[in-house]
Amino acid sequence: MAAQEGNTSFIPNFSLPQDHTSSPSFNFSYGDYDLPLYEDEDMTKDMTFFTAKIVIGVALAGIMLVCGVGNFMFIVALARCKKLRNLTNMLIANLAISDFLVATVCCPFEMDYYVVRQLSWKHGHMLCASVNYLRTVSLYVSTNALLAIAIDRYLAIVHPLKPRMNYHTASIIIALVWIMSILIAIPSAYFTRETVLLIAKSQEKIFCGQVWSVDQHLYYKSYFLFIFGVEFVCPVVTMAVCYARISKELWFKEVPGFQTEQIRKRLRCRRKTVVVLVCILTAYVLCWAPFYSFTIIRDFFPMVFVKEKHYLTAFYVVECIAMSNSIINTVCFVTVKNNTMKYFKKMMLLHWRPSHHRAKSSTELDLKTSDMPVTEEVDCIRLK
Repeated sequence: MAAQEGNTSFIPNFSLPQDHTSSPSFNFSYGDYDLPLYEDEDMTKDMTFFTAKIVIGVALAGIMLVCGVGNFMFIVALARCKKLRNLTNMLIANLAISDFLVATVCCPFEMDYYVVRQLSWKHGHMLCASVNYLRTVSLYVSTNALLAIAIDRYLAIVHPLKPRMNYHTASIIIALVWIMSILIAIPSAYFTRETVLLIAKSQEKIFCGQVWSVDQHLYYKSYFLFIFGVEFVCPVVTMAVCYARISKELWFKEVPGFQTEQIRKRLRCRRKTVVVLVCILTAYVLCWAPFYSFTIIRDFFPMVFVKEKHYLTAFYVVECIAMSNSIINTVCFVTVKNNTMKYFKKMMLLHWRPSHHRAKSSTELDLKTSDMPVTEEVDCIRLK
């Protein structure tokens, strides 16, 4: 989900219990506490919050359905069909695994927190920190995997004579993607807290999210700027440069010699693949740019929102746009580009066959997969 970042959850207009209000242990301008607190009103009861709740509920349900089912099918197909195990699909598998974990582990808890209990956490501190941490790791894994795919395509098309990435190198890159994501997401778990908040008529809600103390606001800003640069600006710029060079190579460069039908088919397939990848990059920017922009304004220019009573609704809309990126990735990479439905359907048909036909059919599945397009590249030409 591809998820949402752990430091951007919001709480409605709640107030802290009276024995905490005099303590400077929380800074409401940095981290998750960032809404004006009105003791006489429960914002979870008004129409704007109700609208936001419906929007976030639909988004979470879509993620659980599309990313949960779609990525599960791709993971099973990849594990079962040897012909699917090319380098590009190894990188795509990272997207599938991270989005599948978020859809099956994080989204049910978030549905309960945001929609059912209306911003009140009832599952303990350990799960609170774990859910925030897992969805943050998923975002970074998705970003780094998209970057690795872009670089792989750049080397294959712009520098075809240079040695291609082999499986050993790809395995190292995949390990680095996960290790880097796991390490830089640690603060999202370390600073996650459960905090009891009072709303109107002495009702209590338990807030789950990151809390940075007043004396740590400079560290929070530095950490956010680091994440913004390393996990958004640099990857987007690098991917844009890679795809610009690839586009120049495929559309604006004359191919020397006589173009056979095989060469023209290869060119068409490469162009089609690049168009899909550029669309995925565009969707990533359109989904996450509003999210990061909203966070920057909230944390660095808090006076813009300090008097806005209902900007929680605006955040929900921005958050839903960001979370929808995982659905787009699943549809483009998993369901469409790899013909996962065809593989999965064939495996299901083999599963229900009589047992004496199963062994032969299972072997045929691996032998005959070359007749079924794995990706546009593999179907047309192996870019190795």
